[in-house]
Amino acid sequence: MDACPFCPPIKTEELIMESEYCLFIANTDDTLAGSGMIVPKQHRETVFDLTPEEFNDTHFLLLRAKAWMDDIMKPDGFTVGWNCYPVGGQTVPHAHLHVIPRFQDEPLAGKGLRHHLKQKNNQRTSQRI
Repeated sequence: MDACPFCPPIKTEELIMESEYCLFIANTDDTLAGSGMIVPKQHRETVFDLTPEEFNDTHFLLLRAKAWMDDIMKPDGFTVGWNCYPVGGQTVPHAHLHVIPRFQDEPLAGKGLRHHLKQKNNQRTSQRI
């Protein structure tokens, strides 16, 4: 990847808030309007690569982002999660925590982070434990 879209400088219109080590940026995908991502300012590939300070700062921003969403959008719930590595669904190799407000009137309300993973057609033929 030539230029990481999550590394500073971030476009002004995408930046919602920041802390010492992390940024909370708007998701530019129209289907997830109102959602955002918490990203470390330093390039880290996954959550497993965060420093303790970045991890703590992520939690700090997560609480601020929730308060902001509660105030502005008044969601009925949240989906919060990390995707790690391509097989885990990560499309940009810069750690980012998705913070998605959820609403009762959504067609898939009540379907959480693992919904698609629990489908019979996603069952592996061999199990490693």
